[in-house]
Amino acid sequence: MGRLDGKVALISGGARGQGATEAKLFVREGAKVVFGDILDQEGRAVEAEIRDSGGEATYLHMDVSIEEDWRRAVETTVSTYSRLDILVSNAGILSLKGIEETSEEEWDHLMAVNAKGVFFGTKHALPAMRKAGGGSIVVISSTAGLVGTGPAAYTASKGAIRLFSKMTAVKHAKENIRCNCVIPGTLDTLINQEIFADPAMRNERERRIPLGRIGLPEDVAYGVLYLASDESSFVTGAELVIDGGTTAQ
Repeated sequence: MGRLDGKVALISGGARGQGATEAKLFVREGAKVVFGDILDQEGRAVEAEIRDSGGEATYLHMDVSIEEDWRRAVETTVSTYSRLDILVSNAGILSLKGIEETSEEEWDHLMAVNAKGVFFGTKHALPAMRKAGGGSIVVISSTAGLVGTGPAAYTASKGAIRLFSKMTAVKHAKENIRCNCVIPGTLDTLINQEIFADPAMRNERERRIPLGRIGLPEDVAYGVLYLASDESSFVTGAELVIDGGTTAQ
């Protein structure tokens, strides 16, 4: 308990799965949390659960591909809790299509959510963090952005935000604003439900992971917690791979 005492966090994609897990964990560790999503019913349920347990959290509707939604999210965070210390750019969508099967519209939509959303979040968080005397930005990429084995648009988007994170880290280190990238492997979340619909495909995925299991949202959330906390005060521009050993092979 208390690893984030006194800190205020903004999390995108927080209505379910990994984002909701991060929001609940951050509150348990002492943070006040604002989290956004387009899934309002699920988001309000997470907000109610946190508040019922005695935590402080605020849910708001947020489409990460729309800049005004990010501006409003940062303004809400600062007006509600007086500051912004942590940003977790967690929201993302998945397409399993290859290059030739991907339409221009599909490419643009996925890049808008997965890559432009990270840009907007960082852009609007920086002034608030600067005013707070520093902060920690955590960007959620994927092993698909680390090696060239994933689907076309998804791989491109996750690779883009890896380097965007490094650039952010270098440019803003002197302002005590850190930026790091978490790179999860295959997780048991709803975004992967198409993959796991076939038991044989799930078994094949598990077989390829040295630790022998699919990852859980908690596995990633604790890595995000470390990078959000002052425990990682000398860590910036780094990549934390959480994939059960898959990319070590």
